[in-house]
Amino acid sequence: MKTDSLLPSAFFGALVAIGLIGGGYFIGQTMYNAKVAINTAESRGLAERRVKSDKAHWRVTFHVAGTQQNDVPELYKTSEAHQSRILSLLEKVGFDRREISTGVIDYNYREFRNKDQDLVDQRYELSGTVTVETDKVDLINEARSSMNSLIPEGIKIDNGEPQFFFTKLNDIKPEMIKEANQNARIAAEEFANSAGAKLGSIRSARQGSFIIKDVGRNYGDTRSIEKDVRIVTTVNFYLV
Repeated sequence: MKTDSLLPSAFFGALVAIGLIGGGYFIGQTMYNAKVAINTAESRGLAERRVKSDKAHWRVTFHVAGTQQNDVPELYKTSEAHQSRILSLLEKVGFDRREISTGVIDYNYREFRNKDQDLVDQRYELSGTVTVETDKVDLINEARSSMNSLIPEGIKIDNGEPQFFFTKLNDIKPEMIKEANQNARIAAEEFANSAGAKLGSIRSARQGSFIIKDVGRNYGDTRSIEKDVRIVTTVNFYLV
């Protein structure tokens, strides 16, 4: 009778022991996996491209002036003539009329007085602008040089500095991001090899901002036809 009562107890004890062993295995396996999961390597990948601007913005300003109010009508006619001359030259260089716009002719009156507030001089000034918006970026420098030929004709101009823009960033974004990520993986693989590990899948990734900069300059992105485009990605890999 005693022996019979011990058998169920022994059987129950065996089941409990097996359960504890199995539970210990799964807990241990979970801890092991968690430990592996925090073994990571973070690296950065760089991609750069040398690109050419595809848009340009350029403004030319012209001025005429006189000392008498009666001069204003003639000054206005002279301003219109100067404007036409500039338009003609731009078209001759190779710009289409649709790429050229003209601003209004502004009028400005200035007085010059001595310390006693007596009027000693006065100026009646008219000024106008001609603006070029074009994708013919290579014509800009040629046009600026040609514009200087108007100076001996008595046309007073401000030959403004052009601005150059690269607007096709979306066309090169995918390939640059891919290249940056590949370079990040190469760097991470070197780290993993030196640590005696193997590189696993990506745990996380962060894409930096695209930076466009004029070639040969530390800052600015509108003064040079050629630009440097740069992107850095940060990738975190699992180590197996």
